[in-house]
Amino acid sequence: MVEELPDIVAQRHARILALARRAGSVTVEALAGELDVTPQTIRRDLNVLAKRAMLSRVHGGAIVTSGVDNLDREARRQVATSAKAAIGTAAAALVPDGASLFINIGTTTEAIARALVHHRNLLVVTNNLNVADILGGVPTIEVIVAGGKVRSSDRAVVGALAMDFLRGFKVDFALIGASAIDAEGTLLDFDVDEVRVSQTIIEQARTVILAADQSKFGRPAPVRIAEIAAVDHLVTDHLAHPGIRAACERGNVQVLETNS
Repeated sequence: MVEELPDIVAQRHARILALARRAGSVTVEALAGELDVTPQTIRRDLNVLAKRAMLSRVHGGAIVTSGVDNLDREARRQVATSAKAAIGTAAAALVPDGASLFINIGTTTEAIARALVHHRNLLVVTNNLNVADILGGVPTIEVIVAGGKVRSSDRAVVGALAMDFLRGFKVDFALIGASAIDAEGTLLDFDVDEVRVSQTIIEQARTVILAADQSKFGRPAPVRIAEIAAVDHLVTDHLAHPGIRAACERGNVQVLETNS
């Protein structure tokens, strides 16, 4: 194999980062075609960039992460869409008819909401106005929306008013997402207000179901939500991360993999 010049590699890395930041995510196949190199070269490049914490590797490609800023909602919505749909279906199957539940902010929890539309006699409390749009017109589901400040970027209701509102409930299930789960099994996010609402939701639920696709595993984020032992079920597409799997085993977290 001919060794590439460092300048050529650096230029290709810069191009990969520019493409990733523009779209929010990139695939190996698309990059190989765009940059006229082999998929093996792109995989090697993505692994290098991931080690530098400039991208996060996911199956078949990578997503943008700065470690301090999350992707915008539209970019997040386009990442792992089929995996999120399968996770949503599997998580919704854990919820029986007649249950009360919290659903927090996130594109994966919105996938769960779409999978709940055929349930009957649910009481859904949410700080996610997108979830309210999905379930609000279903006659067999009662939807209660938390009061408080609406964040324009993703229509999340956050802040002290939302927390106080949610403390007025004790529900059967909390269906939650997280932006990142580190190697020790700590659930992480990017926004302090959002994290405080998520912590309140966890405290006020009898059973906690965490829904997260594999792109969240090992990803950095600055604000701690909880340890993974605080949840009862982890629903994901595939859990190959040994540290997170070990943390689930220590915390008696039931892992459900949709791709297994």
